[in-house]
Amino acid sequence: MVLLLHLKVVAVGKIKERYLQEGIAEYRKRLRPYARLTIEEVPDEPLRDGGKKARETEGERILARAGASAYLVALDRGGKVYSSEEFAAWLGEREMAGKEVVFVIGGTTGLSEQVLEKADTCLSFSRLTFPHQLFRLFLLEQIYRAFKILRGEPYHW
Repeated sequence: MVLLLHLKVVAVGKIKERYLQEGIAEYRKRLRPYARLTIEEVPDEPLRDGGKKARETEGERILARAGASAYLVALDRGGKVYSSEEFAAWLGEREMAGKEVVFVIGGTTGLSEQVLEKADTCLSFSRLTFPHQLFRLFLLEQIYRAFKILRGEPYHW
């Protein structure tokens, strides 16, 4: 019996755009041979006071869903930037550790300080800012690419 790495994505907001829903569904399907993947959405908050309260409330919801024993990965543009090969190696280390990995994606105003402080790792996919709904698709594609790299399997798009 092969034990699959358990990955969880905790993200703020619902995906409303059909093309994003379809892309996310496709990568969830592609990831099945490599990992157990769950995606949990937390409600986004209305923006008041410049978004500070929304970010804090969303952060509390994220941490409540993340799980205390998981390896927490904050996705933030201020985090460490990896190439696809470096990300694959990093994910391979997480796979060998056997601990659930939780990737957290903030809402419109980003992640709260509380989430960033609790994170075991802070990763960035770019210094650019991306819409959080679109980033969910980017994340799943990069996780899939990482598993293909780790297994020495071709991946051409």
